[in-house]
Amino acid sequence: MEFEDKNRAPVSQKLHTVARPENPDEIGGLITVQINEKKLSVPMGTTILEACKQAGIHIPTLCHHEDLCIAGVCRVCVVEVEGMKTLQASCAFPITSPVKIKTTSPKVRLARKTVLDLLISEHYGECYSCVRNNNCELQTLAKEYGVDGYPYGHVTEPKYEVDDSTPAIVRDMNKCVNCLRCVRTCIDLQEVGVLGALYRGDKTKIGTFMDSPLNEVVCIYCGQCIDRCPTGALHANDPRDEIWNAIDDPTKHVIIQTAPSPRAAIGEEFGLPAGTSLTGEMNTALRKIGFDRVFDTNFAADLTIMEEGTELLYRLYKKLALGDDSVMLPQFTSCCPGWVKYVEHFYPELENNLSSAKSPQQMFGAVLKTFYAQLAGIDPKDIVTVAVMPCSAKKFECNRPEMNDSGFKDIDYGLTTRELAQMIKEAGIYLPEMPKSEFDDPFGDASGAGLIFGATGGVMEAALRTVLEMVTNEKIENIFENANITPVRGFEGIRYAEIPITKVGKPPELIAKLIPDFEWLKGVTLKVAVAHGTANAKKIVENIKAGGKFSECHFIEIMACPGGCLGGGGQPIPTNEEIRKKRAEAIYAEEQTLNVRKCHENPKIIKIYSEFLTEGPLSEKSHKLLHTHYVNRGKVMLN
Repeated sequence: MEFEDKNRAPVSQKLHTVARPENPDEIGGLITVQINEKKLSVPMGTTILEACKQAGIHIPTLCHHEDLCIAGVCRVCVVEVEGMKTLQASCAFPITSPVKIKTTSPKVRLARKTVLDLLISEHYGECYSCVRNNNCELQTLAKEYGVDGYPYGHVTEPKYEVDDSTPAIVRDMNKCVNCLRCVRTCIDLQEVGVLGALYRGDKTKIGTFMDSPLNEVVCIYCGQCIDRCPTGALHANDPRDEIWNAIDDPTKHVIIQTAPSPRAAIGEEFGLPAGTSLTGEMNTALRKIGFDRVFDTNFAADLTIMEEGTELLYRLYKKLALGDDSVMLPQFTSCCPGWVKYVEHFYPELENNLSSAKSPQQMFGAVLKTFYAQLAGIDPKDIVTVAVMPCSAKKFECNRPEMNDSGFKDIDYGLTTRELAQMIKEAGIYLPEMPKSEFDDPFGDASGAGLIFGATGGVMEAALRTVLEMVTNEKIENIFENANITPVRGFEGIRYAEIPITKVGKPPELIAKLIPDFEWLKGVTLKVAVAHGTANAKKIVENIKAGGKFSECHFIEIMACPGGCLGGGGQPIPTNEEIRKKRAEAIYAEEQTLNVRKCHENPKIIKIYSEFLTEGPLSEKSHKLLHTHYVNRGKVMLN
C-alpha cells in the first residue's frame, strides 16, 4: 500500500541505491559470482555485501543498517573486485555481471584498518565512561582489526557542546563518525527530517536546522536515531542517579510500573536471544533493587481501552446518531507520545482527531498519586513514580508541564529498557537467574489485551475486543477465533480492515448514560487502520487530507516506531526487522497464557470503576485524571 510523496525525494534516491527486479528470471536472471574461492549464483542487482552474507562470508560494516537505504560512506566494507583499480564498498556495489571478488586480501585488510584509524582519529571520548561501552560498533571493529594506536592522531579535547536540551535525547557530536545512519533514519525511515549533514569536507557535521538544539526543532523524540547510531553520539537522557537517590531515601515510597515491551526485550541486555520474555524475573529483580511496589502498566493499558474505546463509541454516536458534524473522525490513538508530537508539529489541524485519552503511563501516574495514595494511606508528595518504557519520547511525555492532574507530577521519571538493565547490573543481579514472581496488588492483574499494546496493531486489537463485545453483547471469540483479531496484526507498514456490525445489543450499564442504545450502529461497517513508523503515518494522513480511503475510517492506530513499542527508541541495541518480530512473538505467546484477555473483564478495572471512577468512563473525574487538556481534544465528551 503505497502513496506518492511529491514533497521530497527520499535519501535513497539521492544516494547510490540498488534497484532489484521483482522477478530476476525476467530481468537478468541469476548471475554467477566468485567470492574468494567460493562460487554461487545470486539474483541480478544483489549487492556484494548481501552475496557475502548468503555465502557465509563476514564483511565488516559501519554505515550499513538493514532498516536503512544504502549510503556507502564509511568504506569499512571495502573489497577487491577483479578488473577495478580501486577497492569497492560492498554494501553499495550491485552485481550485474559475473565477477570475482576478494574479501581478505592484504590490500583489503590494510584499507579497512586505515579507515578505522582515520575514524578513530576524530572520535573523542573515553570508552570506559561511554554509554555504549561494550556495545559500540566502532569499538568492536577497532578490536577486530587490531587498532592499538593513533597513527593519525587523536582528539583530546571536545570540539562541540553536548546537546542535552531535552529530557529525551542527548546528542554528543564529538563521538559522531558521520555514518549518516541517524540522518537516513530521520529522513527515510521516519520522514521527520530533523537531522542532516552540515557544512562540507573536513568541516562536515551532523546537526539540526541552523545547528539548533533539539528542543528548538521539530524532533518528535522517538529515539530511532539512537537505536541506529553505531557509537555513543546519541543516547537517551538517563535519570538513573535521581532514581537511585529516591530509592535510598527512606522517606520516599518508590513505585515502578513496567510496560509490556521491555519484558520481551530486556533479556537481550544479558546475552539472551531476542524474544526471551523475563516478566517474572524482572519483577523479582526490581524488588531486590529496592522499589517499594512493582506494578503492571498493562493495568493502565486496560484502563486506556475503557476510556478510549468509550470515546470512540461516543464520537460515533454523536456523529452517526445525532448528526453532529463537529465531531472529528477518524479517531486516532493517543498512546504514543512520539506520534502525538508528530501531529502537533506537522498536522496541528488534526489534533482534535487524536483521542483525548492519556497514554497508559500517564493514566497510571495520575491513579497512583490519587487512588493508590488513598488506599495505601501515603501522602502523594512522598510517592515517586517511575515508568519503565521502550521509548525515549516517554521521558518527554512525563515532563510535559500539563501532566500533573493528580496535583503533583504524575510520573516522575521515565526509564528505558536499556537503562533499567544497567540498574539491575549495578545492583549485582544477573536477571536470567532471578526466580519468577508476580506483580504487586492492587495493580498486579492485567489482561492479555493490555499486554499486546507492545506490538503494532495491539492497541487496535485490544480496543476492538472490548468495543465489539460492548456493541454486540456477544463474545469476541464468536467473531474472531480465540479472540485473535489477525487482520490488524503483522508488520506491513499499513494495515486496513473492515468489520460489519450485523447485530447490536444493549449498552453496558457503565456507559449507558452516554449512549442509550446501539441501534444506529446496526448495519454499519466499522473501518479501521493500523500504521507503524511516522513515514507510514504520513501516508495515512496525506491520504485523509486528499479525501482518500483512510478518510472513511472510524479508528486508526498509529505508533511512531517501526514495529510499534517493541521497536522503540529505548529498547536494546541493535534492532532490525527480525529482532522486532521475535519480540512480538514473545508478547503474543505470553498473552495466550493469561486467564483474562479483554480489558473490560479485568477484575481490577471493574474495581476501580466501582470504587473510584464511579461515574464511569468519560465522566468528570475520569476526564480530569485520565484525559488531556492541553488541546481541545476533550470537547467531544463535555459537550
